[in-house]
Amino acid sequence: MQISEVSLRGFRNLEELNIHPSAGINVFYGKNAQGKTNFLESLYFCATGRSMRTKLDWQMIGFDKEESHIRILVQKNNRKERIDVHLKRDTKKGIARNGVPVKKLGDLFGTLYTVVFSPEDLALVKEGPGERRRFMDLELCQLSRIYYYDLQQYYRILKQRNNLLKEIQKKPSLQETLFVWDDQLIDFGERVMAARKGFLQRLDILAAQRLNALTGGLDHLKIIYRPNCELGQMAERIKRNLQRDIYLGTTNNGPHKDDILFSIDGKEVKIFGSQGQQRTTALAAKLAEIDLIREETGEEPVLLLDDVLSELDERRQKYLMESIDGLQSFLTCTGIEDVVKKYIRSENLFYVEKGRILPEN
Repeated sequence: MQISEVSLRGFRNLEELNIHPSAGINVFYGKNAQGKTNFLESLYFCATGRSMRTKLDWQMIGFDKEESHIRILVQKNNRKERIDVHLKRDTKKGIARNGVPVKKLGDLFGTLYTVVFSPEDLALVKEGPGERRRFMDLELCQLSRIYYYDLQQYYRILKQRNNLLKEIQKKPSLQETLFVWDDQLIDFGERVMAARKGFLQRLDILAAQRLNALTGGLDHLKIIYRPNCELGQMAERIKRNLQRDIYLGTTNNGPHKDDILFSIDGKEVKIFGSQGQQRTTALAAKLAEIDLIREETGEEPVLLLDDVLSELDERRQKYLMESIDGLQSFLTCTGIEDVVKKYIRSENLFYVEKGRILPEN
């Protein structure tokens, strides 16, 4: 799988462009705040229907523009897929796949598989559980439309239940209607937890292999799912904590409270790991995403690497470049590191300045 053409108009600060990226590593370099990350964001939006930086679609429209257009062509074996995105102020976004409007985002997933790697991802281990849930959900939604549907339904019902809990504080008789939401919440919650458990069991094996290669067998990684409540026990936990939920006006049990534990040689990396170990663990987990997509779909994902080399030492830079060699990648940086030069050709270089993306050749 690879992107064969990208056309943009009115997207953030980027000037209108049409480029044909290489099948290998494409490097976009230039000073900070010139538009490099904006370009990666446009590709990610085409793959997932959402930004990796903002929840507000209108923020991706150029400052002095009324609308934005993105079009990419994706080459898959012997066929091409086209994704069109139209953003307009005060209007719902429009996305089409091969000219057919996408009514649900779940129908877009699978057209283009991406793995995003940014400096923020290196903080996966040490940040709060919300980042780790996001890590799980982004990958699972790409791989499974069923998971995307279950997750959407879970959060929709969770919102309704929380609203009702607040109303019960004012009018206790409404508690009799709570079971309507509880049954649905438990049903979808158990599905989400089962999918996450299976995903992390597979990722655990692949990430351990990656870390083993990174450290020469010195460190042994385990990735463990830490659900807020065990599978099959959500109904009992919801029932047991009902009065507490009413008092607080929010639901305190369910997959929206899940976490992941990363450990090296039996010690939790977040607490006992060095900064180097934390970064290496995050790198292993992200590279394992590539392996998992390859195993699950038979396709090679497109990699979006946003200024991540600057956060890695030379040894990790070298391992990363070796790992992605042969995959289509879009890599941003302020300068071209020596470790990168051997993996790229001059026709794969793009200079970014004040929203202009200029091929080097």
